[in-house]
This record gives sequence, C-alpha cells and structure tokens, in this order.
Amino acid sequence: MSSCIRHAYVHVPFCRHRCGYCDFTLVAGRDDLFDDYFTALGVELKRLSQPIELDTLYLGGGTPTHLGPDGVKRLFSEFHDALQPSPVAEVTIEANPLDVTEAMIEAFHACGINRVSLGVQSLNSITLEKLDRDHRESDVRRVMDLLRESDLTVSVDLIIAVPEQTLDLVARDVEEIISLCAHHVSVYCLTWEVGTAFWGKRARGMLTPVVEDLEREMYELVIDQLSVAGYQQYEVSNFAQPAMTCRHNEAYWDCRAWEAFGPGAARFDGRKRTTNVRSVSAWIQKLLNDRNVTGDVDTMTSEGAARERLVLGLRRRCGVDRLAFFQASGFEVDDLAKKPIQEWVAAGFAEDDGRRIRLTRSGMLLSDSLWSAVL
Repeated sequence: MSSCIRHAYVHVPFCRHRCGYCDFTLVAGRDDLFDDYFTALGVELKRLSQPIELDTLYLGGGTPTHLGPDGVKRLFSEFHDALQPSPVAEVTIEANPLDVTEAMIEAFHACGINRVSLGVQSLNSITLEKLDRDHRESDVRRVMDLLRESDLTVSVDLIIAVPEQTLDLVARDVEEIISLCAHHVSVYCLTWEVGTAFWGKRARGMLTPVVEDLEREMYELVIDQLSVAGYQQYEVSNFAQPAMTCRHNEAYWDCRAWEAFGPGAARFDGRKRTTNVRSVSAWIQKLLNDRNVTGDVDTMTSEGAARERLVLGLRRRCGVDRLAFFQASGFEVDDLAKKPIQEWVAAGFAEDDGRRIRLTRSGMLLSDSLWSAVL
C-alpha cells in the first residue's frame, strides 16, 4: 500500500494557549510532553512497512512551530527514515506569527520546508482580541517581512464573521493581506463548535454571532477584493495567486490516499478513513505501551465514496467533469445526483453544460447547505 501513497499529514498537538473558538485536538501549556510525543511518533511511524516517497507533506496542529526551531528539526529527524519528500515535494508547516523568527526560518530551510501556513486570522487588534488570539497586527507585519525575504511560499488564514466585525473591518483585513503579498489565502467564517469557550459564551449571551446576510456580504466582499488583486478562488474557502494552489489540499479533494500520524490524525486509503484517538495523553501512553491508537474507522461503500468525491469536486471552482468522475469512481454523476443538480441549475446555484457541472458564485456562497441532497 505504502508505495502508492504520495501524501502524508503529521499532527503536532501543542499550542501556547487554546483560542476560544478552537475544538482541534491539542493541549495548551503542556510543553513537558514534547519528549514523549516525539518518542510516541517514532513508534507510530513503525506502522509503515517501507518508507514513503512523498509529493506533499503537511505538518498541522496545534501549532507545529510551538516546538521551537530545535523541536521542528527534531520532528523531521524523527520521521526522516519513514517519510521522504521527493526533491520537488510541497512541504508545509502551520505557524503562529509569534513563533516565526530568523532562527525558525533557518530551521524551515534546514528541514526542507518550503511552504508556511500562517495563522493570521485578522490584522485588526479588536478582532484579534475578540478571537482570543495571542498575537497582534505588528507581529504579522514583522513576520511577513521576514518570510518575504526567505523564498518560502506563504499562505495566510483569515477568519471573517467575528462578533462585532463590520464589512469595513473585513475589507481592511483583506487589503492588508494583499499588501503583504501572501501567495495563498484561506478564508473561513467563524464556526461555533459545541464544547468550545465561544459556544459557552454564546449560550450565556456574552457573544452574538454575525447575522447570516452580513456573513454572506463579507464573504462576497472577500471574493471580489481578492479576485481584483489577482487571486483565483479555486475552492470554496481557498484563493491563490497563479500556480500557488495548495497541492496537499488538492490531494484530499481528489480523494487520493494519504497517510497520517499523531493524535486525532485521520488517514485514508480511498475507501476507509481511520482516525487516531483524539486524546493526546491517551495517544502517547498507548504507543509507549505498544498498543493500538485507532479511534474511529469509517468504511465507505463504493457509492458512499463516489458521493463524497462528488461533493469535494463541487466545492472546487473547476467543478466536476462527468467522464473523469466516472473513470475515477465507477459511478455516473447523474445516477447519484441528477435531481439536485437540475434543481441547483434552475435556482442559479450551478451551471451544467452536459460535460461539466460547477457551482456558480451564489452556489458557492451557500454550498454547505446543498450537500445533504447528495450525501
């Protein structure tokens, strides 16, 4: 199996502090677990019967850069024998602006990292405070200046629809990001996850979500500003300068197989998604005692896999080519979703020329509400 897998994800579950909206698998303020994490990761990597040559490697979190420059180098030495990026591989690390220093950039280069995904979220001090972030806009400017001189591809995360955020504040955030020359921008509307601090504050009336119409206006504004500045929207949430798309995410959206390591990490073989236990301490303890760390296993039928492929394809700007879809999945698009597609076209949410189906702009805006008709 490993010889045909060309993509891998490694989850680094450490943060300086947990933001109020976050429900990811992570621990904050537990730097004492670094050593055990590295040891456990080394054990989990033994699952591979042979090394994998990778086209993409993605280090996510948590905050991988919270390990510090030496920790990042140690991370790479831990999986050096098992995960081997090809000379032209895309190697991405997620980074917190506060962690990026000249020493950290030197570590990136030493490890072969060539793409940085920076958790900016906003360049407005009030919005950053609302989001419970620990950096300020001056940190982002400093880091973007450093990265611009470093030859690294830089992707920036932006969160919109933050409580009390206005259209004007969103416009200014996007202007700033364009002026800082990010190569890639991922834009997310704030989500309210059960169990997060934000969920509790909302229930107590301490935080009020942005109304849906304003959220839609914000998203349209982002699309307009970025496209005028030369960024192409190639997926519902993702925008890139020409030739700067994220190859790792494209592997996910193409339903290619990938490997994944770390607590809560999910790997995929084309039909079956296997997710590790989410608890960081349980993941560490099980591996240190040579026990299995499998949490959930989701095995799809061939039809279920085809339906997921259809949704992931429609999230992309290029849409779904009927013939390519049939060749990849064994299913005809129209056998799976003829009626919903006809309804979307009639409502102006999709275009269908008989060969390719793609969502229109208004379809992209409310895409999440369309998928239940396909899945």
